[in-house]
Amino acid sequence: MAVSVDTVYRTVLLIMNKESRGYLTPDEYNKIAEQVQFEMFNEYFEDLNQQLRVPENDSEYSNRVKNLEEKLALFKTTPKAAIYNPGGYFNLPTPPVQSAQETFTSVVGQAAYAFQVLQASEVASGTLQVFYDGVLKTEGADYTISPGGGFINLIPPAMGVFTINVVLYQNDFYKLGTVIYDNKIEIERLNRNNFLYINMSDLTKPNENNPIFIFEENKLYVYPDSIINNVTANYLRKPISPVWSFTVNQGYVYDPINSVDFELQPTEQTSLITRILLYAGVVVRDPQLVQLAAGQIQNEKVNEKS
Repeated sequence: MAVSVDTVYRTVLLIMNKESRGYLTPDEYNKIAEQVQFEMFNEYFEDLNQQLRVPENDSEYSNRVKNLEEKLALFKTTPKAAIYNPGGYFNLPTPPVQSAQETFTSVVGQAAYAFQVLQASEVASGTLQVFYDGVLKTEGADYTISPGGGFINLIPPAMGVFTINVVLYQNDFYKLGTVIYDNKIEIERLNRNNFLYINMSDLTKPNENNPIFIFEENKLYVYPDSIINNVTANYLRKPISPVWSFTVNQGYVYDPINSVDFELQPTEQTSLITRILLYAGVVVRDPQLVQLAAGQIQNEKVNEKS
């Protein structure tokens, strides 16, 4: 069960409005919510590392290592086939996930259209599909994307009026897990330097019973070179960005169908609200709200790690 993006937003607004601290728009909330969720997700790794170094208790509900592993379990993928590339490496088994889209109406003679919904950084790092009136177009031949990801440029400029639909896909890969050969042999991970050393001797160089891999630029270089199939890998994916979607009807009206809840356990709801209030205090320039939220977050961290 996830944390409701609507419940968190309404609670944040209630606290802010009760204290007359300003208003947080849905767009501001969505950006803050994404940042806070990713911060909390990243902290799980350091928290788990710390808890593994202290004595473990055997309580059913208060075992910190067990609780952290449960929080991360949602983001673990099952092993999937890595696809061999003729360039001598395997691509990660990470299918792109549609994350957002934006629609334009062409203007005759106009070539450049600035993205308003799609973020430039996401466009630059993601994969796009572009359709004119539902017909898929080819990058380079029909359009280009500006280097910074802020614009789409039509080739040639629009000759008529049509709908331009830009769909953004993002890779959900975050951390690599176990790489397996032939469904039974775990492939050992090495860095390039260590590989050079072990490959110098016939006694230590990798073989199909003791393969190794090097992970560089999100590519798996598996050795010996004779291994070109039957490689699987699992990984930890990134959390899906929360979205409080809305329609405009005398104000913002919550749209539950197109909204996306937080991918965090219900136990994280209080911490989510506190952290969002911290950023909200920065947005509305309320130092007292920032101080109160920061103090509460610090108390939570001390309690969790003591």
